[in-house]
Amino acid sequence: MRHSKKKGDQTPLSEQDVMGSEDDFAPGGSGGAQAQGATFDAGPSADRAGEAGGTDTSVGEPGAPGTDDLATERDKYLRLAAEYDNYRKRSAKERQDVSARAQADLVRQLVEALDDVARFAHIDPATTDAGTIVQGVDMVEKKLLKALGGAGLEIINPLGETFDPALHEAVATEATSAREDDHVVSRVYQPGYVFRSQLLRPARVVVKQWNG
Repeated sequence: MRHSKKKGDQTPLSEQDVMGSEDDFAPGGSGGAQAQGATFDAGPSADRAGEAGGTDTSVGEPGAPGTDDLATERDKYLRLAAEYDNYRKRSAKERQDVSARAQADLVRQLVEALDDVARFAHIDPATTDAGTIVQGVDMVEKKLLKALGGAGLEIINPLGETFDPALHEAVATEATSAREDDHVVSRVYQPGYVFRSQLLRPARVVVKQWNG
């Protein structure tokens, strides 16, 4: 007697039916073909996106284009900076040497006058008359002026000259009746000095003033 299956009953599946056959998973099998067909191919668009978004790691690496040039320029800059620093130090030392030599030359010219002053400072006043002392002081003054004049010193003694505010200092005025004597130096209290175009001290003078 044939028994009919009731509606809703299901026949149990075997393990081979559930897992599939070995042929399905073998290369070239039906399952493998379906898996390969499901693989996503990004194509050329994905390659271009990768190229655009990628980072060039060769920049800055040793041997990369531009790295050697940068190192060369940096080396040139460091060498130039060192040479300038050496030049600056050498120039400063040369200026100091020139100044020291000039001062030494001036002192050398004053040594003889200094010897004369020392001799007159140690004379015996009981055995030396005043005339001899005056002559000796005059001789020392001439030596000093000669030595300083050779170094570039000029004396400003503007007696009888027109007053010059750039070189003279008026310490007093005195009246004059002559119009042509207005602003003329009548007396010099102290001479002035100029050393190589540089005013060391203005001459202190008395100036005539015409009041009309």
